[in-house]
Amino acid sequence: MNTTIPTFSKNDSMKFFRTLNSRVNNYFKENNIKKTGNWKLHLKAVILFTVFLTPYFLILTLDMPFWVMLLLSVVIGIGMAGLGMNVMHDGNHGSYSTKSWVNKFMGGTIYILAGNVYNWQVQHNVLHHTYTNIHGHDEDLDAGKIIRFTQDAEWRRFHKFQHYYSVFLYGLLTFNWALTTDFRQMRSYLKRKLSYGEAKSPKILWTTLIITKIIYISVWIVLPIVIGLPWWEVLIGFFVMHYTAGLILSIVFQLAHVVDETTNPVPNAEGEIENTWAIHQLYTTANFAPKNAIVNWFTGGLNHQIEHHLFPHISHIHYGKIADIIKQTAKECNLPYHEFKTTRSAVIAHFKHLRDLGMKPALTA
Repeated sequence: MNTTIPTFSKNDSMKFFRTLNSRVNNYFKENNIKKTGNWKLHLKAVILFTVFLTPYFLILTLDMPFWVMLLLSVVIGIGMAGLGMNVMHDGNHGSYSTKSWVNKFMGGTIYILAGNVYNWQVQHNVLHHTYTNIHGHDEDLDAGKIIRFTQDAEWRRFHKFQHYYSVFLYGLLTFNWALTTDFRQMRSYLKRKLSYGEAKSPKILWTTLIITKIIYISVWIVLPIVIGLPWWEVLIGFFVMHYTAGLILSIVFQLAHVVDETTNPVPNAEGEIENTWAIHQLYTTANFAPKNAIVNWFTGGLNHQIEHHLFPHISHIHYGKIADIIKQTAKECNLPYHEFKTTRSAVIAHFKHLRDLGMKPALTA
């Protein structure tokens, strides 16, 4: 991970973000609505919690064939991904509610999704939202050596097959959260003195991490075994649950940033990025299926990634409305607004981009 922190240009001759911010604020003011979630988000939270928890209690209380348990594990994984994208995500951005304790509670649902609030806020809110698509700084582009997400990453011979095998690895995202990623990230972030908001004591953070992991493993693995389920069924169900959630989350994340249309800016010799932060978001981010009601509902507006990156403190339930404002302002300033009309076209574009990145780079003089 690169330790030289990039800076963004402050020369916004087009005054893009100032104009855009004024227009978006006027939209909320003129319509007398809050930027946070409303009853639509609250109802969605109830539905997703039901999808997530009901199959778990059915598995614990009913005698059922193994294949039925596996199907219910898939449903739990779908609910897990939905909660992460809609409830946890808005909570940790402070956009779920006007009340900070509600945001904190909803953001804390990441603990039942196998993650950790501190790690997620640093990786997502600080690193990803600030240094979007910058190699060596945006950890969403860091897949170790196994997948090459940018031209700046080291090429290896097996990368020419990555557009085939990557989809199988995507499903391991939350499984790795549960077992290893959180410990590695916390050690790294504390060493680098990174934080989101008020910094907390390392002792408190480590204690919270260890206790929540023990509770998590106890709920999802130990308890089912104690009540009499075969250990191997429990472990397989646990893996299927995580694989389902991980696959959904990874693909949604990748469609927004790892496609040919988006860029991976490189700081100049002085460590400065060519564009201002807001304009940088337009070049590095893409939307997909913006008119698909089902995709909009389930992904928590993460298919409106441009709107989310420019206004992360606005709840995703408003993205469809402010998208036209952003698109028009970008057009007036002759700036890009990357958008795939369907999820299918975005998926094709992503794996085509992986295939291109997997080719051996041409030698340069």
